[in-house]
Amino acid sequence: MDLLERLRQNFTASIETKQLAFDEIAPAIARSAELIVQRLLADNKILVCGNGGSAADAQHFSSEMLNRFEQDRPGLPAIALTTDSSTLTSIANDHGYQQVFSRQIQALGRPGDILLGISTSGHSNNIAAACQTAREQSMHVIALTGCDGGQIAPLLGSTDIEIRVPSQSTTRIQEVHLLTIHCLCDLIDAQLLGL
Repeated sequence: MDLLERLRQNFTASIETKQLAFDEIAPAIARSAELIVQRLLADNKILVCGNGGSAADAQHFSSEMLNRFEQDRPGLPAIALTTDSSTLTSIANDHGYQQVFSRQIQALGRPGDILLGISTSGHSNNIAAACQTAREQSMHVIALTGCDGGQIAPLLGSTDIEIRVPSQSTTRIQEVHLLTIHCLCDLIDAQLLGL
């Protein structure tokens, strides 16, 4: 096995997926950044959730908002619903894993807030339940998905935004999700700081 050739194939596949995704998802990313800024300026917050690697992405986005991205600025209100092990395990034990994010949204979400739900396949039951609960709370939903949007896509309303990566590969979708998160952070800062 030629390891360098395998590395080249991975880099090429990642680059090609990002290039193919741009035309399809760039408008949704821009609309999402505008919506986030609009809601932040109205004193709302962002709740973020995902499973596995998407949980790490949720925490990554939240940390970039709360601390800083590339420029110093005041912290922005974002909460990763993936980080409190006592809350997660308590809800999973008492209500089932499907409710680990929904119960938090019921307690923390307010009308006008944003849920950023991340699911590479769109088939994560707890992310779908979170989207449904957010809509019931009169929150806006931004869904980062892939494949065909799964069960999450049909749950979204006319004011919600889906950023669906056109790929079937979990790895490639996750790579584009991370780039999307960085683009959101950059566009949010550009609007708030006049960059």
